Amino acid sequence: MSMVRRLLATLYHMFFNFVLHSFKSINRKIRSKLPVWRMREETMEHVHSSIKVFKWLILPSSILYVFLMFLLFGVNALDSMLWGLAVFFYSNFLPDLPSIYRKAKNNEAKDLPWHKKYAILLFAPLLVWILFSGIRLNLRTTETYHNFKSLAVYMVFLFVVGFFAFVKLPIEIGNLIEVLVFPLYGLIGYLTHLKVDKIF
Repeated sequence: MSMVRRLLATLYHMFFNFVLHSFKSINRKIRSKLPVWRMREETMEHVHSSIKVFKWLILPSSILYVFLMFLLFGVNALDSMLWGLAVFFYSNFLPDLPSIYRKAKNNEAKDLPWHKKYAILLFAPLLVWILFSGIRLNLRTTETYHNFKSLAVYMVFLFVVGFFAFVKLPIEIGNLIEVLVFPLYGLIGYLTHLKVDKIF
């Protein structure tokens, strides 16, 4: 039992260090004035919360989901479950990623049109990669993405991605459930982040 505990503790610290290192690198690149202690504190809150939700909700639900999908519909849902787990953890940190393109609210320059504003959220990893490639994009928005409107846009996006990734024609009930469950992982991850930040 102690060996399992040590392994879980090691995985937890690896996950925490990976997230902290990623945000430190991004903040250095954008010359953020956020102090390291505050970054560490916020990372700790979000990592702890995501692991807690994973342990008590996501993991048991995922095992049940795979088992029932096979039992009731003869569908092997292991691939959609594994992708769902990745999306859950990604969504836990997504609302903070677009901060690289945030401008001050008192900035009088015109805000971006809605489609560019939400492209920053939906394609955040690509934009982070572009930032580290040395390419400067003229994208600045006052949107914080810590709200339910941004969550709704993200859910529609995940549904479309899930549809193209998992749909098999002709569509059957088991297959439709796979498509619908995929954005559910993202929803829980995003809500976990908003809860930690006391948005609701």
